[in-house]
Amino acid sequence: MQGTAADIDGQYAWYRLGISILLATIGCAGMWIVVVVMPEVQAEFGIDRAQASLPFTATMIGFAAGNVIVGRAIDRMGYFLPALVASLTLSAGLILASLSTTSSQFSLAHGALIGLGSSAMFGPLIADISHWFRKRRGVAVTAAASGNYLSGAIWPIIMPHLMDAYGWRGAYAAIGVFCAVTMIPLLMLLRRRIDHNIAMTAAAQKQTQSIAAISPRALQALLVVAGFGCCMAMSMPQVHIVAYCMDLGYGIARGSEMLSLMLVGGVVSRLVSGVVADRIGGIRTLLIGSVAQCLALFAYIPFDGLASLYIVSLIFGLSQGGIVPCYAIIVREYMPPAEAGRRIGLVMMSTIIGMSVGGWMTGWIYVQTGSYTVAFLNGIAWNLVNITAMLWMLSKSRPRQTPALA
Repeated sequence: MQGTAADIDGQYAWYRLGISILLATIGCAGMWIVVVVMPEVQAEFGIDRAQASLPFTATMIGFAAGNVIVGRAIDRMGYFLPALVASLTLSAGLILASLSTTSSQFSLAHGALIGLGSSAMFGPLIADISHWFRKRRGVAVTAAASGNYLSGAIWPIIMPHLMDAYGWRGAYAAIGVFCAVTMIPLLMLLRRRIDHNIAMTAAAQKQTQSIAAISPRALQALLVVAGFGCCMAMSMPQVHIVAYCMDLGYGIARGSEMLSLMLVGGVVSRLVSGVVADRIGGIRTLLIGSVAQCLALFAYIPFDGLASLYIVSLIFGLSQGGIVPCYAIIVREYMPPAEAGRRIGLVMMSTIIGMSVGGWMTGWIYVQTGSYTVAFLNGIAWNLVNITAMLWMLSKSRPRQTPALA
């Protein structure tokens, strides 16, 4: 089924966006429950904190690779079929992870299946939805990306209750079955495919576009560096907040609540960033978020009381949530629509690698130093790399006026 020009910015586009958000909320579960289960896995398999961080790292590696692989696939055949295969892969991975007898098996299930399967609900989904909007593309892209954070806000709250009732293995199996029975029917509603010629015509109708005084390849490389740097910084609170609260004596439940609060703030940040990006562009919006994230990371160092950690976690979420989807907005502002899947996939891969390396490095720094203070400083340093890259990119871009097509 083929989309038409009337579908762009039309009723179907908003309907598709709603389904996409729901899919991402369900399909990104595996990325967040592994953070909650980290202390249980560490205790059961008798491993240290750095080793317990490896399943998350494996998930992010699979997620990164999937963003490129599935992104290329949707450029060629549309969103439906690649996403269907990915959903089945995700469900299988969750069930197999519940049967793991070693930490290596658990990590393999997360990397090869859960991470790869979840990827279709992030970069490829964002790339797909960007084709269906012109006037409100920023809002649509950030709203679709919010599904990932909604997932992070919901599943860490549900997971402790499932673990209390069924253990972490039973919780994994139940979530795997749930993903299969909900995601497949939802994907059946997204079989319509956009024609890239229509998308290009719609893009040309925008009176104000942007150009960069650097080649597309150089721009892509700069986005990759920026994406890696921002997510090296972002990973420290997102991956280790539960373990951090355990060390401070606050428990898994309090840490899970902070993670959920952080990601609720991230959802708000993403939606606001979409509105802002439609007005001032993706580069400026991303730079604002990156500076705010850096300041929030500084706040974690002196404040480790229970109440203050709740507040700082919310501030962190409100500061950084809009950063990653802005990369997709920048790609659509500067690059051809037919290349959106693979180019957004490459940038998202860099952000995910940053999350995975940062998550592992934070655990390693903790083992070496016995505290998270140095890990926060490491994140701040990487955040400055991102800010530098975005300032340079801003200096190389300028608006371009083009006449509207009849």
